[in-house]
Amino acid sequence: MAYPVALGEALRDELGLDGQGRLLDVGCGPGSLTLLLAPYFTEAVGVDADGDMLDVAAARADQVGVPNAVWRQLRAEELPGDLGTFQVVAFAQSFHWMDQALVAGLVRGMLAPSGAWVHVGATTHRGIEGIAELPHPRPPWDRIDELVARYLGPVRRAGQGVLPTGTRPGEEEVMRAAGYAGPTRLIVGGNEIEDRTVDDVVASVFSLSSSTPHLFGADRAAFEADLRDLLTDAADNGLFAEQRREIEAVVWR
Repeated sequence: MAYPVALGEALRDELGLDGQGRLLDVGCGPGSLTLLLAPYFTEAVGVDADGDMLDVAAARADQVGVPNAVWRQLRAEELPGDLGTFQVVAFAQSFHWMDQALVAGLVRGMLAPSGAWVHVGATTHRGIEGIAELPHPRPPWDRIDELVARYLGPVRRAGQGVLPTGTRPGEEEVMRAAGYAGPTRLIVGGNEIEDRTVDDVVASVFSLSSSTPHLFGADRAAFEADLRDLLTDAADNGLFAEQRREIEAVVWR
């Protein structure tokens, strides 16, 4: 599900964004946050280790008319990569996959003197679990997770990293040790109801670092066929509904 416009507006107001300066979005995936924030900067640079994700991001930039976004295939641990300095460096649902201490230190040297690190924490591929009545059934996420695990194994992975127990704790300690001050926390959105198609849910599954298409290798087509069968059986005339979660943006300076 797309990040809400309110997220960009909240960051604009907090950071005093005025269309100047440069944005770096690290682990940008298909460009969801990059494209939302690009209008607040002269240039937006999205970097990701997955070239296929960057192809999608570039295509989406053309579709929505964002001319100031550029894309580089790069692992976060390979920064600064001659990219220069930035007013804002953003991480959206990506920092937990990285060598956090190394990346925090590398990015510190890429920030302009008045720059800020923004960490967006959200679960935008799936909504709130619960029993509240919705206009259509919720996607069967437990069964989707089981299907992914059947193909890829039980340990979540992305690029060269694995997370046996999920997201790492201790990110605030990492940031303070790297010399950052803060944080300031912004909370936006939450509780909106959104209809989703089978295609939307398939795209959500493939948008995750832990189930990005290349991880399936030769089994990608078989996995997608099984996933679509599962979703078609569970949908209401091809539709699901989800209640959106709140999104938190954590700002460090």
